[in-house]
Amino acid sequence: MFRKVDTNMNFVEREGEVEEFWRQNHIFEESIKEHEGDPSYVFYDGPPTANGKPHIGHVETRAFKDMIPRFHAMKGAMVPRKAGWDTHGLPVELEVEKQIGINGKDQIENYGIAPFIDHCKENVWKYKGMWEDFSYKVGFWADMEHPYVTYHDDYIESEWWALKEIFKKKLLYEGFKVVPYCPRCGTPLSSHEVAQGYKELTERSAIVRFKAKDQDFYFLAWTTTPWTLPSNTGLCVNPDLDYAKVKAADGYTYVMACSLLDKVLGPLAKDGMPAYEILETYKGTDLVGIDYEPLYACAAEAAAKQHKRAHFVIADGYVTADDGTGIVHIAPAFGEDDARVGRENGFPLIKFVDEKGVMTEETPFAGMRCKPTEKEMAAGAISADPEVLKDLSARKLLFDAPKFTHSYPHCWRCDTPLIYYARESWFIKMSAVKDDLVRNNNTVNWFPATIGTGRFGAWIENVQDWGLSRNRYWGTPLNIWTCPCCGKQEAIGSIQELRERSTNYDEILAQLKAEGKGGYSSDYVGYEHIELHKPYVDKITLRCPDCGGEMHRVPEVIDCWFDSGAMPYAQHHYPFENKELFESQFPAQFICEAVDQTRGWFYSLLAESTILFNKAPYQNVLVLGHVQDENGQKMSKSKGNAVDPMDALQKHGADAIRWFFYTNSAPWLPNRFHDKAVVEGQRKFLSTLWNTYAFFVLYANIDDFDPTKYSLDYASLGVMDRWLLSKLNTVIREVDDDLTNFRIPEAANAMQDFVDDMSNWYVRRSRERFWAKGMEQDKINAYMTLYTALVTFSKVAAPMVPFITESIYRNLVCSVDPSAKKSVHLCSFPEADASMIDTALEENMDEVLHMVLLGRAARNTAAVKNRQPIGDMYVKAEHPLDPFFVDIVEDELNVKKVTFRDDLRAFTSYTFKPQLKTVGPKYGKHLNAIRTHLTEMDGSAAMDELDQNGVLKFTVDGDTEVSLTKDDLLIDVAQKGGFVTEEDMSLTVVLDTNLTPELEEEGFVREIISKLQTMRKEAGFEVMDHITVYVKDNAEVAALMQKNEDEIKRIVMADSIVYDIMKGYEKEWDINGKQVKLAVEKL
Repeated sequence: MFRKVDTNMNFVEREGEVEEFWRQNHIFEESIKEHEGDPSYVFYDGPPTANGKPHIGHVETRAFKDMIPRFHAMKGAMVPRKAGWDTHGLPVELEVEKQIGINGKDQIENYGIAPFIDHCKENVWKYKGMWEDFSYKVGFWADMEHPYVTYHDDYIESEWWALKEIFKKKLLYEGFKVVPYCPRCGTPLSSHEVAQGYKELTERSAIVRFKAKDQDFYFLAWTTTPWTLPSNTGLCVNPDLDYAKVKAADGYTYVMACSLLDKVLGPLAKDGMPAYEILETYKGTDLVGIDYEPLYACAAEAAAKQHKRAHFVIADGYVTADDGTGIVHIAPAFGEDDARVGRENGFPLIKFVDEKGVMTEETPFAGMRCKPTEKEMAAGAISADPEVLKDLSARKLLFDAPKFTHSYPHCWRCDTPLIYYARESWFIKMSAVKDDLVRNNNTVNWFPATIGTGRFGAWIENVQDWGLSRNRYWGTPLNIWTCPCCGKQEAIGSIQELRERSTNYDEILAQLKAEGKGGYSSDYVGYEHIELHKPYVDKITLRCPDCGGEMHRVPEVIDCWFDSGAMPYAQHHYPFENKELFESQFPAQFICEAVDQTRGWFYSLLAESTILFNKAPYQNVLVLGHVQDENGQKMSKSKGNAVDPMDALQKHGADAIRWFFYTNSAPWLPNRFHDKAVVEGQRKFLSTLWNTYAFFVLYANIDDFDPTKYSLDYASLGVMDRWLLSKLNTVIREVDDDLTNFRIPEAANAMQDFVDDMSNWYVRRSRERFWAKGMEQDKINAYMTLYTALVTFSKVAAPMVPFITESIYRNLVCSVDPSAKKSVHLCSFPEADASMIDTALEENMDEVLHMVLLGRAARNTAAVKNRQPIGDMYVKAEHPLDPFFVDIVEDELNVKKVTFRDDLRAFTSYTFKPQLKTVGPKYGKHLNAIRTHLTEMDGSAAMDELDQNGVLKFTVDGDTEVSLTKDDLLIDVAQKGGFVTEEDMSLTVVLDTNLTPELEEEGFVREIISKLQTMRKEAGFEVMDHITVYVKDNAEVAALMQKNEDEIKRIVMADSIVYDIMKGYEKEWDINGKQVKLAVEKL
């Protein structure tokens, strides 16, 4: 019949068997094929980089990325899930540099770009096998046999088409701008890349004395980047701020903002002398045009060579008095605002830092690094900042160098501090489409909504032009050809266009083929062509249509985030083929990534889609929080708190870890991952479900129960059966609605509650029905109800915990029905049967469970075991229960009688004392009389009056009227002897724990039965094994067992009880203080 179920909790081993079953039977492929022609539910998978290892956060993202598509596939949709690989970019280059033992761009070019690119192609697949194995282990279903790969020429060609469209719209331009720049990588970063790499730094700023030319005062100006001071060209004030000329206690005369005088100059005060004396005040505009002496002669010389005026005061509103001195130093080459005001005021562009972040030879600091890393410092690099400060101090030009802590951008790839650096770059003019971005974003359902309106919405409201170009090697080549003769620029949008326009395409192709070292291919696009990578495309020249000059490709490659954002169309090689397929799968119904992608993939997708198609590329975005350690700290190898995902999967299994992520918190909040939390979820849900399934299989096999020979006859079902089926259909409805609307924890909690109800209530209440002899209708009903619940629930839970549900389904269904779907994941998601939902029945059973919970709490308070029968329980509830439900409460709590009452005060006494701090001031000398009255009055009646009127009124000392509220009283509630009360909201229960001799005897018998059942289990007997019981060495216990022999034999499945002899498995027990030897022997 059913395969025997091992009750051990070795889920990992069983998951391996399920994984192998999926592979051998191509279940994922079949799930796609089965829904061909059905409406699509499209999921886009953000491509990982295969040259980096997966981390525990990838288990989280894959758990959610897998679950939602599984759910919609079971709902009847065709859910394409194409895997992809993000293959370009600096991480690959940096890995290859380490691999071949070189460092930096100069060494790359000496090594040879072509062999370097070949190494990059190999390196991107370094961990491909690990990623695939990891994905299988997690249960992540995607088409990994036919992935999109961002370095393949078909993908790049689609990007070239897109870039040409952007160029034609005049949104792709070359500009000289101050950009975030990584001196280690030698390339600028886009604004959304910068947002991913901020770190807290504590550094020294500089408050510098700038001597007014031919005058006797100094401007005090502030900067957080001392290394930029040699390139200073001006000082900037706020035109509307108030400034003062002051005589300071240090002997200098300064000009600075009035509001900052005390903060900056205050420390100069000493010995009763003021820090400063105000000589004159000005508006910022009054200072404009004043010349000052350059800090460094090299800056004056550079300005003279450019024939531009420098080193004078200007005004702009961006200057504030929040920090510093209200005057800032201007170096147009190293700041966006500096560059803007520099242009507006005709300043020269002075740049005494080279592309490696090194101070140039014109300065006294030649060879020093402007922002060295700790590693570079350890290797001998000298930081320019402290040297500049020392130099200024020695020349008496440094007023102060206060420390400050700030969030500073670092390269998200190599961890080098960035500098803001003036250079020519290519940009996409996102500012021109800001309104379209905002409008399209407003069509998206963000989960949580606050990301769409807040973090992401604010980002695009203040969108900056996208710095697209990178001065690197391994990336999609920027498809712009320029003419050096007339400056003509052209974007090439396809391989065929390149071939047709080129003056030397066939020649280069023939040369590459003759050399036989690569650079050409027939792969990906279906015909022979030159590979779309450096250095091969750089060899191709065009004829300028305007002047006939020879056009060459610009040297840059593009931001790899453009690669990622291109995946909706580039994965299909659109528009060159698959036009209808692309249109049917755009936009996606669902994407999901961690919160850091708001300025990464989420943005690049929306940016490209808005420019190219003017619509959002996704309809629903589920944003995930980061995975932290148990203490809420970010995981990292350096801290030693990182969790290896493969180790975790091997230890706990995928279902347990998936379940943790679904239940631990709202998906977008941080998750504190630790073993105890995973194990707890496994125990409460997976183990409970598995044990319930194992219980069914055990007894179904004993009875040779074949569910295909019976049907569920609802009319003949008992209350417990109808209740479980009602709960089942309620949970189907709840989970369906929750998952449709991305309420994942709510769906998981509903499932967990159902499993708890099914196991710890239905099965426990129905066990004796399964133990009954024969196959009466009531037993058939119990089997069919539990079978229906298990099979149906396995389908409900399949999207979330795909492994355990597959095991349960295949054993319960496929083993008895050859015509059934061979996998639970090929089944339809269940539909709730409204006719089976009995809300009143569920509410009544909830009330029963509530009473039982309070009754157990009362037993615990009284330290009375549940095996000890109790005479009476009194209940105050909103309404009494029907006798059927009362019987359940009595049986569960081992109570002889449950009585409903409107008033339970007979079991409780109230005493009152005055609250001195309120009653004393009100009634003063009458306090003792009030205390006496409260002691002597009827406590229950007084409590009624308080509850009804909110005030207790009486007279003392003749005619003094007293009115007391609950705030004026100390109320002590005492329970009468032998009675224990528990209450919660509108429900109160009182247990009478006074035991009669008859109750004590019955409790003792139950203890004996419990010990015998324990011995059966310890002896390894099967559930249906009959036994003989032996008892010895306590006549009192033996007599009690003889008196209750039939009851004991019935429950422990004993054919006889033998006295004063020991055989079989023996054990000595202390039962309620009485020593006795018991033995069990299998017949």
